[in-house]
Parts: sequence; structure tokens; C-alpha cells
Amino acid sequence: MATRKLILNQEVDRLGAAGDVVEVKAGYARNLLIPRGWARPWSAGAEKDVQALRKARQARQLADRDEAIALKEKLEASTARIEMKAGKGGRLFGAVTPALVAEALTAVVGHEFDRRQVALTGHVKSAGTYTATVRVHDEITANAKFAVIGKA
Repeated sequence: MATRKLILNQEVDRLGAAGDVVEVKAGYARNLLIPRGWARPWSAGAEKDVQALRKARQARQLADRDEAIALKEKLEASTARIEMKAGKGGRLFGAVTPALVAEALTAVVGHEFDRRQVALTGHVKSAGTYTATVRVHDEITANAKFAVIGKA
């Protein structure tokens, strides 16, 4: 099995963050990571770019960490509301998605969240109160509460 050494241009789930040097199967690199611009081939010259990226990211993370802690506290103190069409017994027509939760949290907290930052435990298909895990920072996650309200 041939592997390729790559430098990630952005965060890739279950692989690494921007600037990380990873080894992946050649087909994964050739068919997905490189064409989508998520990674570039590793070279000695590119390794210097990686070092500069890491230094910049570390400096940014130190400043962002304090903001992330404050944002985590705001998220855990508030409850977002999501209104969806529901039938009898509170059963929803459709399911609550991470994108809907991210949108509701953005409205409550005032900070822009992406659907990839939100992780739901299981399928949410009925009205009630739930908890989602929100990745606020590389090392900081918050347990955000949201209420699903069924409307006729």
C-alpha cells in the first residue's frame, strides 16, 4: 500500500488541523484531499511554510483561548430555541440537524457557528430539551442546551 505525505491546508475531521504533516493512502490524497484543496504534497520547501503556519496558529490560539473560554461559559448558561413543525405527541416532521442547532446558537450567543462545530448525540426527532457538544476551540468544547418546540 502506497502512502503519501501531505500538508493539510485546513482542518480535516479525524485527520488533523491546518499545517499538520500527515501520511495517508495515495488514493485518498489523489482523489479527495488534493483536488478539494484541503492538502498539498509535502516537500522540504513546504516544510518551512508549515513551521511559519504553526507559529502563527499558536500565537492566534493564545489570544483566542480567552475568548473561547468566555464563549463556552455563555453557551452553557443559555438555551437556544428551535421551532419545527410537529405532529401529535411532539413527533417532528424531519429531524434537527447540526446546521439548525448552529443557527439557533448563533442567534442566542451572537457568535457565528458552523455546522461542523456542532455534534449531536443521536437523532433528534421529537420535541424536548437536548444537549449538543460544540467545539469552540481546538482544546475547548461546550455542552450547549437547546429546546426543540413543536408547532402545529
